[in-house]
Amino acid sequence: MPKSPKYLLIGSTEASSGKSATILGLSDLIRQTGINIAYGKPLGKCLRESEGSLIEEDVEFITRSLNLSPNQVVPTLLALNETTLKQRLGGEDTTDYQQALKDEYLQQNSGDLVLIEGSGNLSEGNLFDLSLMQVADTLDAKVILIFRYKSLLSVEELLSTKQLVGERLIGVVINDVPASDLQAVEKTMSPFLEQQGIPVLGILPKSNLLRSITVRELVNQLNAEVLCRGDRLNLLVESLAIGAMNVNAAVKYFRKRQNMAVVTGGDRVEIQQAALETSTQCLILTGQLPPPSFILSRAEELEIPILSVDLDTLSTVEIIERAFGQVRVHEPIKVQCVSHLMTEHFDINRLLSLMDLSPVTTLS
Repeated sequence: MPKSPKYLLIGSTEASSGKSATILGLSDLIRQTGINIAYGKPLGKCLRESEGSLIEEDVEFITRSLNLSPNQVVPTLLALNETTLKQRLGGEDTTDYQQALKDEYLQQNSGDLVLIEGSGNLSEGNLFDLSLMQVADTLDAKVILIFRYKSLLSVEELLSTKQLVGERLIGVVINDVPASDLQAVEKTMSPFLEQQGIPVLGILPKSNLLRSITVRELVNQLNAEVLCRGDRLNLLVESLAIGAMNVNAAVKYFRKRQNMAVVTGGDRVEIQQAALETSTQCLILTGQLPPPSFILSRAEELEIPILSVDLDTLSTVEIIERAFGQVRVHEPIKVQCVSHLMTEHFDINRLLSLMDLSPVTTLS
């Protein structure tokens, strides 16, 4: 009879904290030890139907990135959206999701360790009995939590979360720590958390690359018209600049930034010129005013896409900032970055010890 796998649930207290990225890097580290893994995400959001099955976009990407076989991937049970919420609230959906979870996940025998991606926060999925703690209790899973660092005040949230999750919590990863705060987190925050019984398994420095979004995503979010270089929509945007000042101030401002999207009015030709001569990944023109031909020619030459939007500057900026807050790790260069960060800053041997798993091979 095959040995039952262990279950590790990767959760967070807020969405877009870095769960999928952590799972990618963690999976790579675990497989280097010779331990076989399986992966699943019970509660999904970005789903589509294919051949009668629900396909979750993050699951599909992780499956492809890790080259997992079909029997190493546990199905997503539910798409969390307004339609499924209404069906549950109205009594149309009476599915016993805890039983479905047992049927799908406890029958998994293709790995030594099943990595489960949790919901966006501690309460999400509660209506369906698929919240973080409900999943952990149903599968008898241990939990690690990914926290996006904000300040040293994050300690209070971590302590509160420890009280909620209890003994199932075997560690935390503090993610997105600015270089200026790294020493304080390593020398002050981390030792304090350890004293409180919260193992700190990793402290991951902030990466502008991981927080970047493609020009294509901006086109989709803004419903923008691509005026030139539609072949360069895979360029990654790391920062946002607003060209609303005079040209001299704009040049100084632009030179301090890297890989930016510049939002400016279609009538601000001098700002458009300045943006094209600095580290700009795309130029976004508001007001649906077409740029002059020499701007288009220069952008073509420099391979910089120009987008036109039927929005004012404030609305455009709000949409872009929201997109930055929901960024995903779906580009190969980001996968490489995650792998490097986890190798350098995550204590895989300590995690395996806490999970009572023994490496088959030793990490070099």
